[in-house]
Amino acid sequence: MRFVGMRLAAIVAAALIILAPPFAGAAERAVLLPAPAYDPQPASNGEQKLVVAGGCFWGVQGVFQRVKGVSRAVSGYAGGAEQTAHYDKVSQGDTRHAESVEVTYDPKIVSLGELLRIYFSVAHDPTQHNRQGPDAGAQYRSAIFVANAEQEKLARDYIAQLADARVFSAPIVTTLEPLKTFYPAEAYHQDYLVRHPTQPYIVYNDLPKVDNLKRLFPLLYRESPALTN
Repeated sequence: MRFVGMRLAAIVAAALIILAPPFAGAAERAVLLPAPAYDPQPASNGEQKLVVAGGCFWGVQGVFQRVKGVSRAVSGYAGGAEQTAHYDKVSQGDTRHAESVEVTYDPKIVSLGELLRIYFSVAHDPTQHNRQGPDAGAQYRSAIFVANAEQEKLARDYIAQLADARVFSAPIVTTLEPLKTFYPAEAYHQDYLVRHPTQPYIVYNDLPKVDNLKRLFPLLYRESPALTN
């Protein structure tokens, strides 16, 4: 519903969605999850990176741009090959890519565990398989692209912790996939939520996520977003 060549149709469709009853997984259903029991300091100093996918990257980027300790959050593609890392190809759903966000952060301010807690609590619904809200397809899957063994252990342990606590009414379907290469998305996708706060799709699907971040994580919320440029 978000093809660039169909921008007007997308806006009209999103406006109609606003008038419809909320669908399962709407951002308003955010919940404050328990913190990870396992959340060690990284072995190396300096900034760290985390790549996650959870539906349309506009909203996921918009959430992490408002987290203290995050210096950069870039929308892009992960999981597929370089030659298919383009919006028109990824949107077809058969490239193995997922719309993803690369989060660069200072672990002295915000830990990997805290970022994953935000990811599962407000950035998306981890129980939706190959979709988020109105967007369907493998490119909208819930996934964490792990860069090393420590990231994988923390993510795997946290998913198991949440599953054991039965904090969701349905199983968590988030996949852990090896991070090969992250490909930044086209310039017009970057900072989209910040630049288009009145676009109907953003108003209905994504701004509530930012509101939930502020409400559930006030100590980690920042008013000024970390823009890509």
